[in-house]
Amino acid sequence: MSERINGRMPNEALERSRIHNVAIVGAGAAGLGCAVALGEFGVDDVVILDRHEVGASFRRWPQEMRFITPSFTSNAFGLLDLNAIVPGTSPAYTLASEHPSGVAYATYLDNVAQYFELQVKTGIDVCSVAVEANGTFTLTTTGRPVRAQHVIWAAGEFQYPNRNSFVGAEFCRHSSEVRTWQDLEGDQFTVIGGYESAADAAVSLVQLEKSVTVLARDATWNSEHPDPSISLTPFSLERLAWADSTGSVNLFGDVDITSVRVDGDRWLLHASDGRRWASETRPILATGFEGSLGRLDGLLEYDEDDILVVTEEADESTLAPGLFISGPILEHRGVNFCFIYKFRQRFAVIADAIAQRLGLDTTEAVAARRAAGMYLDDVTCCEESCAC
Repeated sequence: MSERINGRMPNEALERSRIHNVAIVGAGAAGLGCAVALGEFGVDDVVILDRHEVGASFRRWPQEMRFITPSFTSNAFGLLDLNAIVPGTSPAYTLASEHPSGVAYATYLDNVAQYFELQVKTGIDVCSVAVEANGTFTLTTTGRPVRAQHVIWAAGEFQYPNRNSFVGAEFCRHSSEVRTWQDLEGDQFTVIGGYESAADAAVSLVQLEKSVTVLARDATWNSEHPDPSISLTPFSLERLAWADSTGSVNLFGDVDITSVRVDGDRWLLHASDGRRWASETRPILATGFEGSLGRLDGLLEYDEDDILVVTEEADESTLAPGLFISGPILEHRGVNFCFIYKFRQRFAVIADAIAQRLGLDTTEAVAARRAAGMYLDDVTCCEESCAC
């Protein structure tokens, strides 16, 4: 039996015994967005845990990196800012910036957390999640264990870079490790990768009057696919075209780098088709992120292509009911929800499912979110299609 003082349990014992309605892992765009949605649906007992601080991943972007999705204040006309996570807010209005930096966007997230009085606990790393016999969850953390009826995993990807793409990848520098491109010494650089982080690295280096070689499996700069999760965004294409026009960028598609090794003061890069490149500086890995789902070992299902499987009804684990996934790792019917304007459409869907299980009437809240354009419950409509 727990020790009691003056008829009451000590605070530590109370903390251990309390079961929250919802525990959210991650205080970024997805975590805070879900928390606000839950409040609108009447779910108030929500705790948000983050290993660092609010908007931690955005704060760790390279200083030169900017949002590739534009922000624009258009609420008065019934249209959301593409980077807003809550109806009636706009990063463009708050930050006076169309393509905000990571640090600036973290300021917007801080404002959201403060305005909606969200219960955010920072400096707490969630090490694992377990399901108890009664169906509740216990989160093992670097502090006290946290217990909850429902868990929303919104830990993101940026802090979990993919550093093991090929043999010798450890000799490279992942793009997420760069705080500012001005710190890198040298005049000639090699970037491995072809998507947004690769384009951003190349453009940032050219702006510093460097020469850049980009080696990519897919020539994304030539793709006509309408989904910017598959091809490059217009913002990146425009900037990469400028960099290419300077003559300082060499773009190579259909290159599968299989190994990198150090040869004296050079780095030698080998491709699967036998081609080789030599780099005067440490190659830059722009190979994406592994994500944080490894901490949910045994609680999630994956298909034969190792793609995460969650319910289309509410992005819920098929193996652990009550565990929901939110953020850029989300995918449905071959459509990636990696941009904020995509995955925010599911915040209220998750909130609705949790609120109903807690016995709350969600009719008005659903209507309000639908009116705001932030309630996408039919993922069959997500296939990209552009007439011209």
